[in-house]
Amino acid sequence: MKRVGVDPAPLEAAADAQRKTGAGTIFVVIDRRLAGALAVADPVRANVREALAALRADGLRVIMLTGDNATTANAVAAAVGGLDDVRAGLKPHDKARIVGELKAAGAKVAMAGDGINDAPALAAANVGLAMGTGTDVAIQSAGITLTKGDISAIVRARTLSTATMHNIRQNLFFSFLFNGIGVPVAAGVLYPVAGILLSPMVAGAAMAVSSLTVVLNALRLNRVKL
Repeated sequence: MKRVGVDPAPLEAAADAQRKTGAGTIFVVIDRRLAGALAVADPVRANVREALAALRADGLRVIMLTGDNATTANAVAAAVGGLDDVRAGLKPHDKARIVGELKAAGAKVAMAGDGINDAPALAAANVGLAMGTGTDVAIQSAGITLTKGDISAIVRARTLSTATMHNIRQNLFFSFLFNGIGVPVAAGVLYPVAGILLSPMVAGAAMAVSSLTVVLNALRLNRVKL
């Protein structure tokens, strides 16, 4: 407003009152005269507080990066709770820079966003999480797309990812166990000592059991409570 020669001071108090409720404000000028202010707000989803609490309970540090005014950002932060830090008034390159700084400090960074302004940070993060309700450029920049604009999906995705990694390690253990025992025996390692050899049929059956064990263990992921 000041750049186009308009003083927003007459409406600053009203605009600030709206910001304190979590709304962003847009001043309107007609014929170079201040005509009014628009208040725009996204409603806070009912399950955000629970989702943030779950993430923090898992040991994650949660930071809000936003281009909104600091007053608006702090009002939203107070409404959702569970935030470790709030950075407001950011441009797209600022968000990407902060992600880079966190990574340089040794953090593994997951960035969730849905807008064009989030795309650089989504691409810079270790894991980019785009909301399926967001813009195409955000979805293209992210590694994971959550089909709904629901932050609790991040909690479910982490739960499934953790369970999957545990399952992979278990399957590797079973595979090494079967092969670590079966291959030396099949090669005749016990023959000079005990006269034991492994027939091709038994070896084939052992490999089938090994594969079956891994598959059945992997199917246990269907029972993970998300």
